Amino acid sequence: MSVDEAGTQRVEDGGADEPGWDVDPDDESGVAVGRQVKAWREAAGMRAGEFRAAIGYGEDLVYKVEGGRRIPRPEFLDRADEVCGAGGKIAAMKQDVAQIRYPKKVRDLAGVEAKSVEIAAYAAHGLHGLLQTPGHARALFEARQPPYSQDEVERMVAARIARQSIFERSPGPAMSFVQEESALRRPIGGAMEWQRQLEHLLTIGQLRSVTLQVMPTRREAHPGMDGDIRVLKFKDGSAVGWSHGAFNGRRVTDPKQLRILELRYGVIRAEALTPRETLALIERMLGET
Repeated sequence: MSVDEAGTQRVEDGGADEPGWDVDPDDESGVAVGRQVKAWREAAGMRAGEFRAAIGYGEDLVYKVEGGRRIPRPEFLDRADEVCGAGGKIAAMKQDVAQIRYPKKVRDLAGVEAKSVEIAAYAAHGLHGLLQTPGHARALFEARQPPYSQDEVERMVAARIARQSIFERSPGPAMSFVQEESALRRPIGGAMEWQRQLEHLLTIGQLRSVTLQVMPTRREAHPGMDGDIRVLKFKDGSAVGWSHGAFNGRRVTDPKQLRILELRYGVIRAEALTPRETLALIERMLGET
């Protein structure tokens, strides 16, 4: 049974805890949804056990949803709306759930990216999340130790891919990426997925809003050797940056610190292959697959 099938399967005996979306411990967004479900249940004059039996889900899941510890799937909300006679008001929460199903830190990052007018990113090891295919991202999450549950993997893959809607914005931000060559040569997810990933990079690299460059493995030491660098700029002239190797990896907005990150990124770009050379390299890699 697939993850989606498992997630939509209803349990009649109430003894199983169906797969769902656990709420990030630092995230209070799920609490609001749970409170509304509980309020509608109580307004309908139903106990939790009666409600569970009526909608066909486990009682433990009902308690977790109402307590804000589990994010309900859309089909749960549809059934709850029908049973409580909510006239579409519970089902309408599916749009909110579609957002809070993603981990809070990912939503925060996506929110910052969505407001940006410029994005500059150097990835020291793997591919930047905005450049990954679903299969590539899934293989990375499945390799983590201690292992995630498959439902957690799918949730994080969905969150990562959702961020890529930024490429469809019009007008979109000007985006610059520098990737280490070694990241492009590692066949994450197997040969077929590696080929799909390279093809995806070719497509992304040809977008007018994107500048994609590769740092050749043969290059000697450069300013990015100690970790990733990201700098995002906004319409009001403000900016935010991160670096694994500077300022203890924390988010920085101080102009002096941002200039340091921009200086390092500028040198990295200068030492990397040009965008045209990068696309030619990726095409050659594809010929090797």
